[in-house]
Amino acid sequence: MFKLKCDGKILSDIVSMSRPLVSEVKLVLNKDGLTCRAVDPAHVAMLDIELKKDAFQEWECKGEDNLELGIDMDKLGGIMRLSASGDIVTLEHDEETNRLVVKIGNLVRKMALIDTAGMPDPKIPTLDLPGLVILEKTEITKAVKGAESITDHIKMTVTEDGFELFGEGDTDSITLKLDKSSVEELQAKVKAASMFSIDYFSNCIKNATKNISLYIGNDNPIKISYDFAESKGHITYLLAPRIESE
Repeated sequence: MFKLKCDGKILSDIVSMSRPLVSEVKLVLNKDGLTCRAVDPAHVAMLDIELKKDAFQEWECKGEDNLELGIDMDKLGGIMRLSASGDIVTLEHDEETNRLVVKIGNLVRKMALIDTAGMPDPKIPTLDLPGLVILEKTEITKAVKGAESITDHIKMTVTEDGFELFGEGDTDSITLKLDKSSVEELQAKVKAASMFSIDYFSNCIKNATKNISLYIGNDNPIKISYDFAESKGHITYLLAPRIESE
Protein backbone atom coordinates (compact mmCIF):
# COMPACT_ATOMS: atom_id res chain seq x y z
CA MET A 1 0.00 0.00 0.00
CA PHE A 2 1.03 3.61 -0.27
CA LYS A 3 -0.06 7.09 0.66
CA LEU A 4 1.54 10.17 -0.88
CA LYS A 5 0.86 13.82 -0.18
CA CYS A 6 2.43 16.68 -2.12
CA ASP A 7 1.95 20.05 -3.75
CA GLY A 8 -0.32 19.54 -6.75
CA LYS A 9 2.20 21.28 -9.01
CA ILE A 10 4.57 18.34 -8.71
CA LEU A 11 2.01 15.94 -10.13
CA SER A 12 0.97 18.46 -12.77
CA ASP A 13 4.62 18.77 -13.82
CA ILE A 14 4.95 15.00 -14.20
CA VAL A 15 1.84 14.96 -16.39
CA SER A 16 3.11 17.88 -18.49
CA MET A 17 6.52 16.30 -18.97
CA SER A 18 5.10 12.90 -19.97
CA ARG A 19 1.86 13.46 -21.85
CA PRO A 20 3.27 15.03 -25.05
CA LEU A 21 5.19 11.78 -25.64
CA VAL A 22 3.11 9.01 -24.07
CA SER A 23 -0.48 8.60 -22.90
CA GLU A 24 0.22 5.71 -20.52
CA VAL A 25 3.14 5.33 -18.11
CA LYS A 26 4.33 2.98 -15.43
CA LEU A 27 5.09 4.77 -12.16
CA VAL A 28 7.43 2.80 -9.91
CA LEU A 29 7.38 3.60 -6.18
CA ASN A 30 9.72 2.35 -3.46
CA LYS A 31 11.22 3.49 -0.17
CA ASP A 32 13.40 6.08 -1.94
CA GLY A 33 10.89 7.79 -4.20
CA LEU A 34 9.23 7.59 -7.58
CA THR A 35 10.56 6.80 -11.06
CA CYS A 36 9.00 6.72 -14.50
CA ARG A 37 10.56 5.61 -17.77
CA ALA A 38 8.79 5.41 -21.13
CA VAL A 39 9.31 5.56 -24.91
CA ASP A 40 6.92 7.29 -27.30
CA PRO A 41 5.02 5.07 -29.79
CA ALA A 42 7.18 6.25 -32.72
CA HIS A 43 10.38 5.38 -30.80
CA VAL A 44 11.71 8.88 -31.39
CA ALA A 45 11.93 10.01 -27.77
CA MET A 46 12.45 8.47 -24.34
CA LEU A 47 11.85 10.02 -20.92
CA ASP A 48 13.28 9.10 -17.53
CA ILE A 49 11.87 10.81 -14.42
CA GLU A 50 13.27 10.49 -10.91
CA LEU A 51 11.59 12.11 -7.91
CA LYS A 52 12.95 11.77 -4.38
CA LYS A 53 10.56 11.04 -1.53
CA ASP A 54 11.78 14.30 0.08
CA ALA A 55 9.72 16.16 -2.53
CA PHE A 56 6.55 14.93 -0.78
CA GLN A 57 5.01 16.20 2.43
CA GLU A 58 4.06 12.62 3.24
CA TRP A 59 5.53 9.44 1.77
CA GLU A 60 4.34 6.05 2.92
CA CYS A 61 5.24 3.10 0.74
CA LYS A 62 5.25 -0.25 2.50
CA GLY A 63 7.20 -3.28 1.34
CA GLU A 64 10.71 -3.84 0.06
CA ASP A 65 9.72 -4.46 -3.56
CA ASN A 66 8.91 -1.81 -6.13
CA LEU A 67 5.22 -0.96 -6.45
CA GLU A 68 4.15 -0.46 -10.07
CA LEU A 69 1.18 1.68 -11.07
CA GLY A 70 -0.13 1.92 -14.62
CA ILE A 71 -1.37 5.48 -15.09
CA ASP A 72 -3.47 6.99 -17.86
CA MET A 73 -1.85 10.43 -18.08
CA ASP A 74 -4.82 11.97 -19.88
CA LYS A 75 -7.08 11.02 -16.97
CA LEU A 76 -4.57 12.17 -14.36
CA GLY A 77 -4.09 15.43 -16.25
CA GLY A 78 -7.84 16.01 -16.21
CA ILE A 79 -7.90 15.47 -12.46
CA MET A 80 -4.97 17.80 -11.85
CA ARG A 81 -6.76 20.57 -13.76
CA LEU A 82 -9.22 20.58 -10.86
CA SER A 83 -6.48 21.67 -8.46
CA ALA A 84 -5.58 25.29 -7.82
CA SER A 85 -2.18 26.79 -7.09
CA GLY A 86 -0.97 25.68 -3.69
CA ASP A 87 -3.44 22.80 -3.35
CA ILE A 88 -2.14 19.73 -1.54
CA VAL A 89 -2.97 16.48 -3.30
CA THR A 90 -3.11 13.03 -1.69
CA LEU A 91 -2.70 9.78 -3.61
CA GLU A 92 -3.69 6.38 -2.22
CA HIS A 93 -4.23 2.91 -3.63
CA ASP A 94 -7.61 1.20 -3.21
CA GLU A 95 -6.34 -2.39 -3.31
CA GLU A 96 -9.82 -3.97 -3.41
CA THR A 97 -10.84 -2.20 -6.60
CA ASN A 98 -7.26 -1.52 -7.86
CA ARG A 99 -8.00 2.15 -8.31
CA LEU A 100 -5.96 5.27 -7.63
CA VAL A 101 -7.67 7.53 -5.11
CA VAL A 102 -6.86 11.21 -5.65
CA LYS A 103 -7.90 13.70 -2.98
CA ILE A 104 -7.85 17.45 -3.62
CA GLY A 105 -9.31 19.24 -0.61
CA ASN A 106 -12.83 17.82 -0.13
CA LEU A 107 -12.88 16.36 -3.62
CA VAL A 108 -12.21 12.63 -4.04
CA ARG A 109 -11.67 11.08 -7.47
CA LYS A 110 -11.12 7.36 -8.00
CA MET A 111 -9.32 6.41 -11.19
CA ALA A 112 -8.92 2.96 -12.71
CA LEU A 113 -5.33 1.79 -13.02
CA ILE A 114 -3.85 0.13 -16.10
CA ASP A 115 -2.40 -3.37 -15.98
CA THR A 116 1.38 -2.97 -16.09
CA ALA A 117 2.05 -6.54 -17.26
CA GLY A 118 2.22 -5.52 -20.91
CA MET A 119 4.11 -2.27 -20.35
CA PRO A 120 7.75 -2.28 -21.47
CA ASP A 121 10.73 -1.55 -19.24
CA PRO A 122 12.96 0.47 -21.58
CA LYS A 123 16.68 0.51 -20.93
CA ILE A 124 18.68 3.72 -21.17
CA PRO A 125 21.34 3.29 -23.86
CA THR A 126 24.97 4.11 -23.10
CA LEU A 127 26.00 7.08 -25.23
CA ASP A 128 29.36 8.80 -25.54
CA LEU A 129 28.29 12.34 -26.41
CA PRO A 130 31.29 14.67 -26.72
CA GLY A 131 29.43 17.99 -26.47
CA LEU A 132 27.76 19.50 -23.42
CA VAL A 133 26.16 22.90 -23.06
CA ILE A 134 24.20 24.14 -20.04
CA LEU A 135 22.17 27.22 -20.81
CA GLU A 136 19.17 29.19 -19.60
CA LYS A 137 15.77 28.10 -20.81
CA THR A 138 14.82 31.58 -22.02
CA GLU A 139 17.60 31.70 -24.62
CA ILE A 140 16.84 28.43 -26.36
CA THR A 141 13.05 28.70 -25.98
CA LYS A 142 13.08 32.00 -27.84
CA ALA A 143 15.07 30.47 -30.69
CA VAL A 144 12.84 27.39 -30.92
CA LYS A 145 9.69 29.53 -31.04
CA GLY A 146 11.22 31.57 -33.81
CA ALA A 147 12.14 28.46 -35.77
CA GLU A 148 8.72 26.79 -35.45
CA SER A 149 7.15 29.12 -37.99
CA ILE A 150 9.71 28.37 -40.72
CA THR A 151 10.87 24.75 -40.36
CA ASP A 152 10.10 21.39 -38.77
CA HIS A 153 13.66 20.64 -37.69
CA ILE A 154 16.64 22.37 -36.09
CA LYS A 155 20.36 21.69 -36.07
CA MET A 156 22.42 22.17 -32.91
CA THR A 157 26.20 22.44 -32.86
CA VAL A 158 28.67 22.56 -29.97
CA THR A 159 32.34 23.49 -30.37
CA GLU A 160 35.00 24.53 -27.87
CA ASP A 161 34.04 28.16 -28.62
CA GLY A 162 30.27 28.06 -28.26
CA PHE A 163 26.82 26.74 -29.13
CA GLU A 164 24.69 27.29 -32.22
CA LEU A 165 21.07 26.51 -33.04
CA PHE A 166 20.08 26.82 -36.70
CA GLY A 167 16.79 26.37 -38.50
CA GLU A 168 16.10 26.87 -42.21
CA GLY A 169 12.92 26.73 -44.25
CA ASP A 170 12.27 27.23 -47.95
CA THR A 171 12.93 30.98 -47.83
CA ASP A 172 13.82 31.96 -44.26
CA SER A 173 16.31 30.93 -41.59
CA ILE A 174 17.03 31.59 -37.93
CA THR A 175 20.27 31.31 -35.95
CA LEU A 176 21.08 31.47 -32.26
CA LYS A 177 24.78 31.77 -31.42
CA LEU A 178 26.08 31.75 -27.86
CA ASP A 179 29.78 32.00 -27.08
CA LYS A 180 31.32 30.23 -24.12
CA SER A 181 30.89 33.24 -21.85
CA SER A 182 27.13 33.35 -22.55
CA VAL A 183 26.29 29.86 -21.23
CA GLU A 184 26.51 28.28 -17.79
CA GLU A 185 28.90 25.56 -18.92
CA LEU A 186 30.35 24.30 -22.18
CA GLN A 187 32.44 21.24 -22.96
CA ALA A 188 33.42 19.97 -26.40
CA LYS A 189 36.12 17.37 -27.03
CA VAL A 190 35.39 17.73 -30.74
CA LYS A 191 32.82 19.60 -32.82
CA ALA A 192 29.45 17.89 -32.38
CA ALA A 193 26.35 18.54 -34.47
CA SER A 194 22.98 16.83 -34.94
CA MET A 195 19.55 17.66 -36.33
CA PHE A 196 16.27 17.09 -34.48
CA SER A 197 12.51 17.42 -34.85
CA ILE A 198 11.52 20.83 -33.58
CA ASP A 199 8.17 19.58 -32.24
CA TYR A 200 9.74 16.86 -30.15
CA PHE A 201 12.51 19.13 -28.91
CA SER A 202 10.06 21.87 -27.97
CA ASN A 203 8.00 19.40 -25.92
CA CYS A 204 11.12 18.20 -24.13
CA ILE A 205 12.24 21.64 -22.93
CA LYS A 206 8.94 23.43 -22.29
CA ASN A 207 8.64 22.37 -18.64
CA ALA A 208 12.12 23.47 -17.62
CA THR A 209 12.18 26.40 -15.22
CA LYS A 210 15.80 27.53 -15.41
CA ASN A 211 18.88 25.74 -16.73
CA ILE A 212 18.81 22.99 -19.35
CA SER A 213 21.68 20.57 -20.00
CA LEU A 214 22.13 19.43 -23.62
CA TYR A 215 24.50 16.55 -24.43
CA ILE A 216 25.18 16.48 -28.18
CA GLY A 217 27.02 14.08 -30.48
CA ASN A 218 27.44 13.75 -34.24
CA ASP A 219 24.21 12.36 -35.71
CA ASN A 220 23.51 10.81 -32.31
CA PRO A 221 20.55 11.16 -29.96
CA ILE A 222 20.57 14.30 -27.86
CA LYS A 223 20.24 14.02 -24.09
CA ILE A 224 18.17 16.80 -22.52
CA SER A 225 18.01 17.07 -18.74
CA TYR A 226 16.93 19.49 -16.02
CA ASP A 227 15.70 19.58 -12.43
CA PHE A 228 12.20 20.23 -11.14
CA ALA A 229 10.39 20.15 -7.77
CA GLU A 230 13.01 22.43 -6.18
CA SER A 231 15.83 20.15 -7.41
CA LYS A 232 14.29 17.09 -5.72
CA GLY A 233 13.18 15.81 -9.09
CA HIS A 234 15.12 15.28 -12.31
CA ILE A 235 14.07 14.45 -15.86
CA THR A 236 16.14 13.20 -18.77
CA TYR A 237 14.96 12.92 -22.36
CA LEU A 238 16.70 11.12 -25.21
CA LEU A 239 15.67 12.34 -28.65
CA ALA A 240 16.65 10.52 -31.83
CA PRO A 241 18.36 12.58 -34.56
CA ARG A 242 17.18 13.30 -38.06
CA ILE A 243 19.94 12.21 -40.41
CA GLU A 244 20.64 14.72 -43.16
CA SER A 245 20.35 13.45 -46.76
CA GLU A 246 23.49 13.37 -48.83
